[in-house]
Amino acid sequence: MARNNTIAGALLLTIAVAGCGGNASDNDGRFSGPGTDDGGGSGGGSGTTDPSANVNPSYPLAHPRIYLTPNRARLTAALAAGTPAATRFKGKVDAWTGGEDIWGFHAWNAALVGQLTSQPQYCVAAVAAVETQVAAAQAAIADGGAPVVANDSYLDIGESIGDVALVYDWCFDQVSSSQRQRWIEYANQAVWNVWHHADARWGSSSFPWSGWSVDNPSNNYYYSFLRATMLLGLATYNENPAAEDMLTQFRDGKILGELVPTFDADLVGGASREGTGYGVSMRRLFELYDFWRSTTGEGLAYKTPHTRASFVAFMHQIVPTLDKVAPTGDHARDATAALFDYHRDYLEELMRLFPADPMAARAKSLLAESSVPKMSSGFMAVWDFLNDSTDITAAPLASMNTAYYAEGIGQMYARSSWDKDATWMNLTAGPYTESHAHQDQGALMIYKGGWLMADANIGSHSGLSQATTSHSLVRIDQDGTPVRQIADTMSAMEGVQQGAGFVYAAGDVTAAYDGNGAVQRVQRETVFLQPNVIIVFDRVKTAAGTTQTWQAATPVEPTISGNRATLTNAGHSLAITRIQPAAADASVYDYQSDSDFSGGYRLDEQVPGGDNRFLHVMSVDGGATSASAAGENGVTVNLAGGGTATVTFARNDVGATLVLNGTTTTLGATMQTLAE
Repeated sequence: MARNNTIAGALLLTIAVAGCGGNASDNDGRFSGPGTDDGGGSGGGSGTTDPSANVNPSYPLAHPRIYLTPNRARLTAALAAGTPAATRFKGKVDAWTGGEDIWGFHAWNAALVGQLTSQPQYCVAAVAAVETQVAAAQAAIADGGAPVVANDSYLDIGESIGDVALVYDWCFDQVSSSQRQRWIEYANQAVWNVWHHADARWGSSSFPWSGWSVDNPSNNYYYSFLRATMLLGLATYNENPAAEDMLTQFRDGKILGELVPTFDADLVGGASREGTGYGVSMRRLFELYDFWRSTTGEGLAYKTPHTRASFVAFMHQIVPTLDKVAPTGDHARDATAALFDYHRDYLEELMRLFPADPMAARAKSLLAESSVPKMSSGFMAVWDFLNDSTDITAAPLASMNTAYYAEGIGQMYARSSWDKDATWMNLTAGPYTESHAHQDQGALMIYKGGWLMADANIGSHSGLSQATTSHSLVRIDQDGTPVRQIADTMSAMEGVQQGAGFVYAAGDVTAAYDGNGAVQRVQRETVFLQPNVIIVFDRVKTAAGTTQTWQAATPVEPTISGNRATLTNAGHSLAITRIQPAAADASVYDYQSDSDFSGGYRLDEQVPGGDNRFLHVMSVDGGATSASAAGENGVTVNLAGGGTATVTFARNDVGATLVLNGTTTTLGATMQTLAE
């Protein structure tokens, strides 16, 4: 990215009071970047046949420009009809306009009601709020400092400058000409600083910053940067010399030139490598897709199949009781990974983008039956209003497949059914490339009614417990210290198969140890015998002097009796039977011995390092009435309700033979394409 600090005539980005400088007009990459589009709207893998994917964007000149033209009638009718979503939203806006302090509330909410009702008090309040932001920024700059928008590496620029842009557009007639100039100059500098971190300035002072994730479409910061750039460019188009370059930067440089090829290469199957905590921030990207299409006519959402694939992946990440998500990665806001408004918004945004897709009908059922049937927070009420799904007819979740493999994030999900009392499992084997991801390659989670085998992070205070000691995997210790999994490594799911009554997944996570001489091989295979038995086989080879600990993080304390450990949580039981090795040092670790934890336990089965095999049968609610060794690396399980299964694993290579009720299936390094 080229950088300079040239100050040029009409394109001078100067805050009137503080005098900050910087040219954003010259075509040197400041707001533009290399695009993959030839003018016809192409820019990566096709995500749908939606015709808007091939529409050239058209930038409106008359205010209001953003979003409202195709949505005004629908939203106005909802207000007039007093739909529940409209009533809740307007009530929050009225309260804020009347002086109530609502956490997280943004002025553009009031500007929206002003546009839809033509009542002036809403824009009066919205304009005053943005003026307060701009005046405070100018005062900070005049004192030689940086405004609040620069805090935390510009994390909240999307919200702050988004407020400036939307209120500017939707309340244009109530914003004075001098205010418009000052708002644009301040916002321009903020956006310029994001994309030029080494040369960032406020006033006459240099304020360089790290440039964290300005070129990483897989990071949550990136979507905030995009939001500020897109909304400011659209709102001030033809009135701001920098606006056109911002739109080029957003569309050609960032979405088509950076995000689409990255997602097409790295995020096949949807979702985020940051996990389900920070990954839910992709809802803001989906919002931008909707606002862009509603404003310009172009469907950026459909330039990459990632968008729709995220629809499917996210529904599988939600556990059967529809009140939690798989707790992968950091969960700083809520360590328990409880379903929240953000998750609701994630699905609602996708429903708005794909209203005729079968997934939208299923998502409507899921949300209606979930623990968040409507937004619980006042600042989120606007999204229920904007994305109200009255035009979508709900369809049963039972019409979905019970297994899904998200290749780009290395996650396999399977459940016994879409009923709320189903057994659910998750196996991780894939990329470890984001700072909010954990050392959890090879981790297994099991859920029924509540967590039976989980990620210990759900019992932490911080939600940031990343170490191998917090996950249900085989831990390797050297000299008494856990061997770390290393960031920027790529483990791999090597086998995925589904058949009548079973789901198979095999992962090789040796690469996560980045060539550490203490670790030669770490592989895990799972055979989920639906509904209530999961067989787990681990091949682990480590150097002399190491130890290997097969561990299961559990929310309640397990009881150990010989080769069997049992626990009960939320009215459901899990029995873990060790078939191999014959002997291991079994113990229970209490996570509360670490001050970061308020609860949780870990079953540890430790053996000396070497070339070992672990074979366990996980029986949920008595799903296995008995389990016994069948040869060197096999097990025979008698299933509750009748029937038997024998699984024999290859000793040295990924693969197994399953004999289920007399039918033999070869399992191995086959990546089956699963039905939706």
